Amino acid sequence: MSMLDTLRRIVQEVNNAPDIRSALDFMALRVRDAMGTEVCSIYLRDNTAERYVLMASEGLKREAVGHVSLGFSEGLVGQVGQREEPINLEDAFAHPKFHYLAETGEDPFHAFLGVPVMHHGEVLGVLVVQQRDARRFDQSEEAFLVTISAQLSAVIAHAHASGVLFEQLDTPERASFYDGVAGASGAAIGIAKLLFPETDLSAVPDRDAEDVASEIALLDEALVRVRQEIRDLAERAKASLGAEEQALFDVYLRMLDRHALPAEVIARIREGQWVQGALRMVVDAHVHNFEMMDDPYLRERAADVRDLGRRLLTQLQSRNRRQIEYPAHCILMGDDISAPMLMELPAERIAGIVTSRGSRNSHMAIVARAMGIPTVVGCQNLPLKKLDGKELIVDGFRGRVVANASVELKQQFEEIIAEEESLLAGLEKLRDEPAQTEDGVRVQLQVNTGLMTDINRSIERGAEGVGLYRTEIPFMVRDRFPSEEEQRAIYREQLAAFAPMPVTMRTLDIGGDKSLSYFPIEEENPFLGWRGIRVTLDHPEIFIVQVRAMLKAAEGFDNLRIMLPMITSVFEAEEAQHLIHRAWLEVREEGIDVAMPPVGVMIEVPASVYQARALAQRVDFLSVGTNDLTQYLLAVDRNNRQIADLYNSLHPAVLHALLHVVEQAHEEGKPVSVCGEMAGDPASALLLMAMGYDALSMSASNLLRVKAAVRKVSMGFLRRLLNEVLAMDNGEVIASYMDLQLTKVGLGDLIRHRKSG
Repeated sequence: MSMLDTLRRIVQEVNNAPDIRSALDFMALRVRDAMGTEVCSIYLRDNTAERYVLMASEGLKREAVGHVSLGFSEGLVGQVGQREEPINLEDAFAHPKFHYLAETGEDPFHAFLGVPVMHHGEVLGVLVVQQRDARRFDQSEEAFLVTISAQLSAVIAHAHASGVLFEQLDTPERASFYDGVAGASGAAIGIAKLLFPETDLSAVPDRDAEDVASEIALLDEALVRVRQEIRDLAERAKASLGAEEQALFDVYLRMLDRHALPAEVIARIREGQWVQGALRMVVDAHVHNFEMMDDPYLRERAADVRDLGRRLLTQLQSRNRRQIEYPAHCILMGDDISAPMLMELPAERIAGIVTSRGSRNSHMAIVARAMGIPTVVGCQNLPLKKLDGKELIVDGFRGRVVANASVELKQQFEEIIAEEESLLAGLEKLRDEPAQTEDGVRVQLQVNTGLMTDINRSIERGAEGVGLYRTEIPFMVRDRFPSEEEQRAIYREQLAAFAPMPVTMRTLDIGGDKSLSYFPIEEENPFLGWRGIRVTLDHPEIFIVQVRAMLKAAEGFDNLRIMLPMITSVFEAEEAQHLIHRAWLEVREEGIDVAMPPVGVMIEVPASVYQARALAQRVDFLSVGTNDLTQYLLAVDRNNRQIADLYNSLHPAVLHALLHVVEQAHEEGKPVSVCGEMAGDPASALLLMAMGYDALSMSASNLLRVKAAVRKVSMGFLRRLLNEVLAMDNGEVIASYMDLQLTKVGLGDLIRHRKSG
């Protein structure tokens, strides 16, 4: 077998291991055998104890595993970790850094090769092979070990992040931290409740069986129905399959015999596991065993076991739809949670939301911000099944989740939560006050909406209109395009609620990370693909129906403004305006008395920044979407955790682009606003006001905080601050300087979320 084939088999076996301890044992055994050495050991970094712990070994004494450790700078293992590069020695005993560990029984082994296990620039551990003979491992062996280390680092990183690596050692339970992306600001403490998708066996969590007998009865009922399902399939297949193929159905039925797979499931139930969790465990074990077999025919049997598992799970879930009880302070947790799923749940009981996938701009996160629920998304290393039912802290300021928090850490967050509640309660009195600086300069504060639930919250906070109404949300909660009349009714409710204040409706903005199930867009690079105005100009039938619905909804109110997303050229703006004018003439001919609404464009790509003046000459207003603009200017995917620290809306390039846009628009006498996340952050909102932006549009939950900040400063102070930061060349320095200066003028409480955690 070639080294590449060996590598693939090792990676597959480790990835299919039932738990991290088994994965480490497999890794040590397979690497030792593949390299033909006598010892392979894995030392993993325990940051809390500041030591490298021997977590697996083939060749050293078994009793040393989990007990022997070395300090970060101790021995050859510590040296590999410090240097972050391989160390290959003919005789380890002769090296000055060699540290003898009698407990491991390493006396006979002279040759030493150690490579660091690294993930995202961080040392997670050290992979070591040893041999009795004094010899230097050759370059191919060293390259193989480095490759194995790189391939398997993600598995170890996941275990590191999930806190399961050292949980079986004789140490007290420690806090585990899981980093993601802040989806909605705020902090929450509560009990995790896992939402898992139906018929996804891998997502089923471990839960205790409340009644063993009833769990077994549920399994028996499901078995009866699945056996009948298989018999029905076999009957239908008689006409098209030969005898050999039909025999496969007999194999299925034998596997479903009470003394086969079901017997193992029942054994797990008797050990205390609920039926769905027991089924997952048994199916996973069999799939793993089949996939490890050399015979291709037998390996394919893994698919059969998976299929039977899914069929049984479907039946169990159809008969076992227990009414989910949500605790009073529930942390909703899932791989991915959709906006419709969230809307179906009791909002008053949801304290926080955590997902292992998703982005800050997913519609669930947008809904969570509108509802004021602290949210963290994209926690890729979150062990969902293990955290179900555990107490979690959700830090929606920093984008972090904490499990097994210490008493002191929990108290810190309780204080933060209490301070936030007190601060917001104190801001309520500002609802009817103007957003005006101490020296009398006003800015219009509007809201970003997309749901009916946004309306009341926005009006209660004193919003002066809608700066961004996301029309794609009504499209996303359906299984087809909404009709013109359905759209008209939805839009009219928004326009009526805010009349006579302006409501800026963005035309359908799909693509990127926003998709419709019934209109899929499959692209390798969706953020640079078919999205926004590009889609609707290619489908004028969708665009015109939407604009007609908007115009009809505005009859009698005249507070509609139409905004075009993802504009990259003057041509796109002109073509869209032509279609809008055509739709306006059509509804006028139908007897609808509505004025031609103002039409504006979103500035969210570099191309539109440098055409801001030309665009301002042709449209009625400009609005900057700072989320996408920052992403495109810095070439940083804002949803990619690996480079999340590079996404900084206070980067000098972003600030100078924003200043350029407002200057160009005002030279043409056109108003310009910001409807991205920067508008809802008090510190960056003040900079935008200093630049001269006429309106800021944000989530309703941020409106009073921004208003309070505006009312505590003078425009003279803001302009001096703007000039100072525009002379700086580092976004991190700008952020720190802003925090310092705003804290000096009494805004520390309002900007604390920038530094939380």
